[in-house]
Amino acid sequence: MISFLDIKKINNQYEEELKQAAARVIDSGWYISGEEVEAFEQEFAAYCGTKHCIGVSNGLDALKLILQAYEIGEGDEVIVPSNTYIASILAISQVGATPILVEPSLETCNINPMLIEEKISPNTKAILVVHLYGRVVEMSHVLELATKYNLKVIEDAAQAHGAKYNEKRVGNLGDAAGFSFYPGKNLGALGDAGAITTNDDALAETLRAYRNYGSHKKYENIYKGFNHRLDEMQAAFLRVKLPNLEQENIMRRHLAEMYLEYIKNPLIKLPSIPQHKAECVWHVFTVRVENRGKFQQFLSDKGIQTIIHYPIPPHQQVAYSEWNKLSYPKSEQIHSEIISLPISPVQSEEEMWKVIKIVNSYEG
Repeated sequence: MISFLDIKKINNQYEEELKQAAARVIDSGWYISGEEVEAFEQEFAAYCGTKHCIGVSNGLDALKLILQAYEIGEGDEVIVPSNTYIASILAISQVGATPILVEPSLETCNINPMLIEEKISPNTKAILVVHLYGRVVEMSHVLELATKYNLKVIEDAAQAHGAKYNEKRVGNLGDAAGFSFYPGKNLGALGDAGAITTNDDALAETLRAYRNYGSHKKYENIYKGFNHRLDEMQAAFLRVKLPNLEQENIMRRHLAEMYLEYIKNPLIKLPSIPQHKAECVWHVFTVRVENRGKFQQFLSDKGIQTIIHYPIPPHQQVAYSEWNKLSYPKSEQIHSEIISLPISPVQSEEEMWKVIKIVNSYEG
């Protein structure tokens, strides 16, 4: 079986360094908000090209804290793509604001920037873009709209560590960005972890308090904050893996290019290559197939594991029952057709050729 993503194999590359990092934390006697977190924040900020990185507990909390720190809440609206992982939308709901869904482009699976302006109202406070699947949103029009209407631009970069737009990395394209370091991400921890990047000094100061019970100084609380701190052990593990992220992303791009060049089956709709100046990192490689269930079973029978990212669009989830009767045709089409083929930095070309050959042999 060719696995979709062999996380154990990825981490085995760093086995000794990870064990040394764990021992370093254990021996330090300091397990919360210590030197490892501070060092990782400096290193990841430098990697993204931002002034600040604030380590937090996970990607959802990263987005929620950004909205909270910008005082976005009850009565406010935040524009967000209608096809995304639910966390992007949950963050908006959890601060009391209203998510305003905008349809994606079928070609990119990212929010269609040309459909945003019609959804802007006097209550709109921010545009939350999602660089879905590691493919970068076309940001120029988004930023123009943000300037025109005085809106914040928040990036959900949970799947796009290291991706670029006009030579700038994601996390440095808007006002603030939320990252997830869930183990399966391009930069994955060995548990839950996340971060926020920004160039906004005041925002960074507020966020550091909000993640720590609303406190800058022990026992003095200036906000009704949260316990959303990045774990010291996870920060140490991320420091081991960060220096190799660029090389692993290069490998992902190479494998994606193989799929794009050699999958010739007309039944398989390949992702489009961005026409704007973007450099994707292919967190997952998605294709669209009309009879997805049959295709997935065909691949499984041939020893190829696939994953569906994601089977149910947000507006059809039980959690958002108030939206269940709404129609977002492009999102519904994407969520009914999308399927992710194996891609990872430890995948061999031999495995790739096998997947390509079998995909090309599918007859529907």
